[in-house]
Amino acid sequence: MALKQVSSNKCFEGFQKVFEHDSAELKCKMKFGIYLPPKAETGKCPVLYWLSGLTCTEQNFITKAGFQQAAAEHGLIVVAPDTSPRGCNIEGEDESWDFGTGAGFYVDATEDPWKTNYRMYSYIKDELPKLINANFPTDPERMSIFGHSMGGHGALILALKNPGKYKSVSAFAPICNPIQCQWGKKALGGYLGPDTSKWEAYDATQLVKSYSGSRLDILIDQGKDDQFLSAGQLLPDNFIAACTERKIPVVFRLQQASCFCSPCYFFIASFINDHIKHHAKYLKA
Repeated sequence: MALKQVSSNKCFEGFQKVFEHDSAELKCKMKFGIYLPPKAETGKCPVLYWLSGLTCTEQNFITKAGFQQAAAEHGLIVVAPDTSPRGCNIEGEDESWDFGTGAGFYVDATEDPWKTNYRMYSYIKDELPKLINANFPTDPERMSIFGHSMGGHGALILALKNPGKYKSVSAFAPICNPIQCQWGKKALGGYLGPDTSKWEAYDATQLVKSYSGSRLDILIDQGKDDQFLSAGQLLPDNFIAACTERKIPVVFRLQQASCFCSPCYFFIASFINDHIKHHAKYLKA
């Protein structure tokens, strides 16, 4: 699959690049950012996938989070894809910020008119890693995932639905129980239809209740003053309770910070090094 390089910038002796490609899964052009640490010039490196939140593109994380220095020090390739298909000319895809463009929710849609293009779950799980492994010096056996908000939801469900695929998982202010919040009900109802039993396959709190895979240590940072926490959109307590019941280790840190729109990247940048270290511990050869 052909890659077109969009940009390349030297950064902490590595390179921060952006590429574009034609996605077979999403039936449109997609972009992703990739940071190649200095170690990638001489050998294979583990890969850490970042999933961004509502309204984001690949640019938000690579320009605002400040992860590159830590990734360079730990020898991690970091991949940051876009959050949804774009330019698919689907009626209604640009009508709201929390559904359609920029809001793929990391599910495989089953409803018209979304099911042809909105297959972000399979894109992240299968197509993108194959593309990355075929074109960059990666170690396919060492892969982890993390994300923010909608992307934190995506990271959690991908790790829980695919035991052993990811060595570790972490999240910033994840949407933990989407079948119980307005964001989730809107997205899952729109992409998957009215049968709520189908929604459970993309709900981390539901998935953890039946998780029986390899040990998975989870790190979550949540801003104390996050307005979406108080509005009941994130529901971390439900997820923590389910993890506790299943004896799945989760470190939940309630930080003195907010996490909303652009300012959320101040929150992410404040603790990104902790998350890189968390993953590096599990990605060592």
